[in-house]
This record gives sequence, structure tokens and C-alpha cells, in this order.
Amino acid sequence: MGLTRQYLRYEPAALFGLVASARGSVAFVALRGERGRYVAVPGCEHVFVWDTRKGEKVLILKGLKQEVSCLCPSPDGLHLAVGYEDGSIRVFNLLSGEANITFNGHRAAVTALQYDHLGGRLVSGSKDTEVIVWDVINESGLYRLRGHKDAVTQVLFLKEKNLLVTSGKDTLVKWWDLDTQHCFKTLVGHRTEVWGMALLSKEKRLITGSADSELRVWDITYIQEVKDPDEPESKKSKGPSPGTEENTEEDENVELDEHPEERIIKCSKVGSIVREGRDRVVTLATDRMGKFLACHGTDAVLEVFTVLSEEELQKKLEKKIKKAKKKAKQKSEEEPEKSVELSLQEEIQRVTNVKASSKIKSLDLILSPKGELKIVLLLQNNVIESYNLDLSAQVPQAVRASRITIGGHRSDVRTLAFSSDNIAILSAAAESVKIWNRSTLQCIRTMDCEYALCSLFVPGDRQVIIGTKTGKLQLYDLASGSLIETLNAHDGAVWSIALSPDQRGFVTGGADKCVKFWEFELVKDESSVQKRLSMKHVRILQLDEDVLCVRYSPNQKLLAVSLLDCTVKIFYVDTLKFFLSLYGHKLPVLCMDICYDGTLIATGSADRNVKIWGLDFGDCHRSLFAHDDSVMYLQFVPKSHLFFTAGKDSKIKQWDADKFEHIQTLEGHHQEVWCLALSPNGDYVVSASHDKSLRLWERTREPLILEEEREMQREAEYEESVAKEEQPVVPGEMQGETGLAGKKTIETIKAAERIMEAIELYREEMAKLKEHNAICKAAGKEVPFPVNPILRAYGNITPSAYVLEVFKKVKSSELEESLLVLPFSYVPDLLRLFNEYIHLGSDVELLCRALLFLLKIHFGQITGNHMLVTVIEDLKKTTISRVSEARDVLGFNMAGLQFLKREIEAKDEVTFFADATERFEEKKRKRKKKEKMVLAVL
Repeated sequence: MGLTRQYLRYEPAALFGLVASARGSVAFVALRGERGRYVAVPGCEHVFVWDTRKGEKVLILKGLKQEVSCLCPSPDGLHLAVGYEDGSIRVFNLLSGEANITFNGHRAAVTALQYDHLGGRLVSGSKDTEVIVWDVINESGLYRLRGHKDAVTQVLFLKEKNLLVTSGKDTLVKWWDLDTQHCFKTLVGHRTEVWGMALLSKEKRLITGSADSELRVWDITYIQEVKDPDEPESKKSKGPSPGTEENTEEDENVELDEHPEERIIKCSKVGSIVREGRDRVVTLATDRMGKFLACHGTDAVLEVFTVLSEEELQKKLEKKIKKAKKKAKQKSEEEPEKSVELSLQEEIQRVTNVKASSKIKSLDLILSPKGELKIVLLLQNNVIESYNLDLSAQVPQAVRASRITIGGHRSDVRTLAFSSDNIAILSAAAESVKIWNRSTLQCIRTMDCEYALCSLFVPGDRQVIIGTKTGKLQLYDLASGSLIETLNAHDGAVWSIALSPDQRGFVTGGADKCVKFWEFELVKDESSVQKRLSMKHVRILQLDEDVLCVRYSPNQKLLAVSLLDCTVKIFYVDTLKFFLSLYGHKLPVLCMDICYDGTLIATGSADRNVKIWGLDFGDCHRSLFAHDDSVMYLQFVPKSHLFFTAGKDSKIKQWDADKFEHIQTLEGHHQEVWCLALSPNGDYVVSASHDKSLRLWERTREPLILEEEREMQREAEYEESVAKEEQPVVPGEMQGETGLAGKKTIETIKAAERIMEAIELYREEMAKLKEHNAICKAAGKEVPFPVNPILRAYGNITPSAYVLEVFKKVKSSELEESLLVLPFSYVPDLLRLFNEYIHLGSDVELLCRALLFLLKIHFGQITGNHMLVTVIEDLKKTTISRVSEARDVLGFNMAGLQFLKREIEAKDEVTFFADATERFEEKKRKRKKKEKMVLAVL
């Protein structure tokens, strides 16, 4: 057997250059006892917590692979719920930074999250059109609510009643009664998608934002009494009959009552507030007290409104009545007095507009104890801005308090380069060039530039050259961070730049169909005595097509030029004579590289293929289907025939140019990868993407075996296919508007398999025990019983105790789904074991939950099985007695805690009054002392 080639694995080392992803939402979080200072923002798959005062990143909540799509802090400020693109939700502890709970239920990205006022329940809405209510304390799903026909955009709990309001892109706002888990009202008064909602005035007002410039305001009236179903139709509410829609052109106050006899609330349209923005509402938010309302569209303007309290409204109304009376006296007293009412614009008043520096993607606001409104904005261009609004001022104006920008570029990074010592990384975008320290990932220099397309470090690493979209070459000095020289190099964009192997010059290719050769030279600077570096144009190669990429061969004999006509032309450097033409790509070659020994050239094209050619005869060795979209960048690993490619499919792949094999895929970016750079020693890869992030990958000492890699890939594909399979059907559950909260995943299947294995072991051990007892009886003496090694590992426990241990290890959120895929042949044994466990009084709550679920899904088979009748009868008695015992214990503990609470409060009151008395006495003493001094002076 021949020796297999050993490859080394590249692992993700760091993510940097990202302040915040524009895909998710921003939220104020309470950290270190402070509110209004720290903000949580999505950072690709992670969540970053920034200190807005210092501009520092204080905490990273690490995600897995999927991008963050939604954030929601808990009311107590200790936890943060994070929704992801794959539909999963993780709840992080902000003190430890760890994810305590994971919920899997949605099949598409989570678009909305909301806690109830106590923080015990969490509701999530998704692009899969479904709403799921989760129990955070029990770490499990409660139920799934179906009804929307398009993505859910917002979900809100009502504190007063056990109700839920949801809005969607299907133009509907739905009201759900969580006691009965059904939709009892649908507002259909919107012509277009409902993008946002907010509750105001102690949940008596609902505001909805749509695709137009109106914010619709709805009055919510709670109906206390339940109407009698036998009541005559004329006496019932005059709302539309079930299943009908009022859809007049003028009035949009329309509501559907699916069960008029069960109406809980009445929701009627009051009017509209007109926004200044003409486009759709992106975010509609209020502060925690519902005092302020803020909204923004797809532009850079945030509109802030204040909602007057009942006292303020009463004062305003009294003033208005007085004015009306005065006017009435001035006019003839015979005229009947008109009723005076406040208009909607007087109740909800515009405070100010906040103009951000770029398009706003999300916002959050908080009212500080000082009476100042703090607003944080997540912008499209990788920036977080925070504003303070002084409400005591006559005309409140928003003042920008902080702006977090240093951590990244404003636009996509289009070029990367490594310094020759592997320490510095250059990244350049449309507005700036940044130099990063590779080990600390800190930005050490930021220099303004034009739209950069290509770059290189000048030998010596003291200067850098940038090629721009306008055809200029810009030379920067790193020590001073200043622009030394700008040359007009090409009439079109400078698409490519390559350093010559002798390091005396470089070559550029541009959109003006020219390849230009440049040499470094030292020129006298007018301002100083010392000479400075400059660039001198020496030769030009005129071609028939735009030049997209240029590369030197390592011996500097050949120059490869990629053209817009999909070919790569090879020229001799010394004479500029034509040598070879490499043709075969169907679309232009966007990137290429020549290996260290000059024998191979690899070309990557917009046709998604990579071709490997020999440089001696220009023959194509192999064509590889590399990516699912255009290949944007290609580079060989120094001193090897391995190369990396970056594609618009957000993947980076490593290939072997000798064996034509795919070695590994570096997954991490969530959008198109524009460029990458390899360090001169080949240990590091840095990549830049449209998701605004820069990622560093490090070569480890871990060998990579291709067969194992392929096996892992197949497993991942299988797991993905399992998640996409049809969900198991629950009798009587799946057709209605409610359903089970969880979904079938590879974890639930594994949990069911573990339960099955445990029951199999239990059956085997019980059979062995029976056999052993028979042998002992026949022998008339005690024979030692061989203990199963698995049971010995658990501390010589009984087989039934082992089943319970396995059962307890199933995650609470995955329990129902695991039992759903469990075959019925295992259920009778499980029921007998449950009976045994509940008799002993262990884990009553968990076992009752599992027992009731099994009875629900296998009701017909269990009741039809005569062998299980006695078991069910026993279970009935034991569960009732054990549950009542558990309830008594809980009741006693609750009473005890309430007693302790009263004791502590009484003690606090005594100390409070004692402190107040002391302070009063102290003031009295000081006043007397002052009086004595005044008298003495007199």
C-alpha cells in the first residue's frame, strides 16, 4: 500500500472587522447593574455586547454556524433570547455568557421574539408563518399557533389578559387567546404587509406600521362579561358575521370575529398618524413604559413620538374646554355647545426627528431614571450610533452620545494583503484602508482612500499601494498613516496588481485594456531632505480586451494576463511576446495564480469552474466544478501545489492541484466572499465577505484524512435530510390551528434511540435475572450474578434505574418529539416502569408529563390492550396521590417564602423609618448650629 498524502487542517481562528450585522435587531441589555449603557447586536453567528460609553466590546455570546436574525432581552435583564436563521432559539445567561436553553421548533428564520412581563414564557414568530409559545422555566415548548399565510413580523404579549397579538406579511393582525389556544379575532384593515406593531397607553392602544406613510391607531376595549350564546342576533355586537370581511374603500376599520360569542376584546380603528417617511415601516418600537414611540423606514431618519399620560390628557382637555367656553360666550349663547374632544395628533405628539449618518436597520430605546431618552441605532454600514434626547428642553433635540466605528469598514472589503513577516494584515474598502495586527486583531492604522480594488505591501512593509476604481495608484506610508503619492495609472478601474518576484517593481492591469509595468524609485521630497519612495512607469502592454487579473511566474520569465474575452494570455516578460493562450472557460476568468515552481497555473472563473493548466505547453490538466457561484479569488499555498478558492456561495475551499482533489471547505461566512489572502508562511488565511466580517483561519498540526472528511460530510447531509423530512403526525393535532411546539431533529432521533437501547438492556437483564433465579433454584444455592458493564459504570444500579437515568438526560425541549418517534412496542415496558418510578415518588413532574403525552398519542392502542388495563389502573391511583403530594409541598414552600418576604419587608420599613428619623434629627442639629453662629456674629 502506497503512502497517502498528509494534509493539515485549517481551523477558524477569529472573526474581526465587524461592529454589527445589519440582518438582526439591536437591544439594550442590563449588564453590571447598568441599563442604557450596554447594547447587544448580532455579529454574524455571534452576539456582541458593546459598551457605548467606551466603544469597547465587553462580551461575546458565541453561536454555532447559523446567522443571528433576532434578539430579545428578558424583563429581569439577566437573559437574552437569540433567534437564528435556521429557526432555532438559544437563551443566553448574560452573567456567564453561556447558552442555557435551546429551542428547536421553526423550519425557517426566526423573525420576532417577545417575553411575557414575568419572563416565564417566550413567544417566537418565523418566516415559516408559525408562532410558537415556549416555557422558559421548564425549558420546553408549549404549543404552536398556525394561521398566518406569510412570514410573521411582530409578536406581542398583553399583560392584562392571557392574550397574544401577531402581525404578518399577509396583511393580517391576529389576536390569540392563549387559554384556549385559538385565534378569536383577525384585523384585516391593512392593504399591504404589516411590518411592525406596538402597544401604548397601558395596553389600551395598538399601533401598526405598514408599507405606506400611515401609522394606524386602534383602540382596545376589554369586554368583561362572556355573552350568552342564546342571546338574539340583534342584541349581539354589530360586528361582521363569522367568515365575512368588511372592505370599504374609505374606512379600514375591519375585524373578523371567528367566534362572536367568545369575544374577549373589541378593537376599533381610531385614526392614523402620518409619518414623514414615504416608504415602508422597518421598525416600530416603544420604551418599556410605553411613553415614547419611535419608528423608521428604509432611510436614515428616525421619528420619535411621545404618548401623553391620562393626567396630561385630562389637563389638556380641561384647557380646551375652557377655551371652547370662552369662544361660546363671545358668540351667541343660543348656539348649542359642541362636545370637546382631543384629536389623535394631540394625544400622540411628534417630539423630534433623528438623522443618522446612514440607513437605519434597527433601533431600541430606553428611558433613563434622569428622564433622558436614550436611543441606539444599528446602521446598514457596520456602525452603532447612540443618541440622548433631553426631554426637559423646550425644543428637545437629539444629541449623538457615541458612535462605534473603529472595529470595521463602512462598506465591503474588496482587497486583502499580508505583510512579509506574517504579522500585519491590510484590508481596503470603498472609503478606507485599515492595517490590522494579526495576533491581537486590533486596528492599528486607518487611512482614507478612494474605492480600493487591489493592494500590496511594498517590500520592507513600510508602505502600501492601493489600486482604485477610478484608475489611480495610491501610495501610503504606514508609520505616519499618510498618503505619499497618487498616480493616474489607468483610464479605467485598476483590477489587479502583482509584485514582481525580484521585488524591484510591480505590474498593474486595468479596464483600459492595458498592462503597465512599474518600478520603485527613490525621489527627493521637496518638504524634507530625505528621499522618499515613488513609482515610475517603465513599460506598457496594449491588449484587445479589458484586463481582469495579472500574475508573474516565480522566475519572472512569464506574465499571465486574464482578459474579458474569457481567455488567459501568457507573455514573455522581457520581450512582451505572446507565448500561450489558455481558453476553455465559458465566462471571464476573475482570478488566477501560479504555483511556487512555475509548473502550474490555476484559473477561477465566473462560470463556477477552476481549471488547472500546465505552464510548459498550456494544456488543461483538469477542470473542477469548484463553487455554486462565481469563483472570486484564488491563491496557492506557498511552497506547495495546494490552493484556496473563494466563491460567491460564501464558501472557501482548499484543493490539491496534483491529485485534483477537494481537501476541505472553510464554512463561516454568511454571504459572498470577495477576496482572501494567504500569509507568506502559509499558516494563516484571511478572508473578507459581503457580511462585513473579516475571518482569520489558522493551519493546525492536526492531520486531515480525506476519507474521514467525506464520511463527516455524508453524515452532515444525512442530518440535514432528517430535519427536512415530514414531521410525524399526532392524532387529532396537526389539522387545526394549534400543534406541538417542537420539531423532529437529529437530536430527538438520537434521544429516542437511547431510550430504546435502555429498554432493550432492561429486557435483557430481566430475562437474565429470571434465568439466574431458575438456576439458583435448581442448584439449591446462591450463584453470583454477572453485572452488566454499563450498569457497573453507573454505580451498580438496577436496570429500571438505568432506564430512568437515560430518560432524565433527554432535554426537556426535546422530550415530546423523542417520545413521538418511539415505536409503540417499547411503550408497554415504559408504562410499567413509570408506574414503578411514580410509586417511589421520584421525578413525578417529568414522568407525569411523559405519561400524559404517551397516553395522548397512543390512546387507541393502550386502551385496546388488555394486558395494560391493570397498569393504567395502578398509574391512575399512584399519579393522583403523588401529584397531590407534590402540590402540597409546593403550596407549603410558597406560603413559607411569602411569610419570609413579609418579614423582610416589615424589617426594611422599620429601618427606613429609623433612617428618616435620624436624617431629620441631623438636619435639626445643623439648623440650630447655624442659628447659633449667626447670633454670635450679630
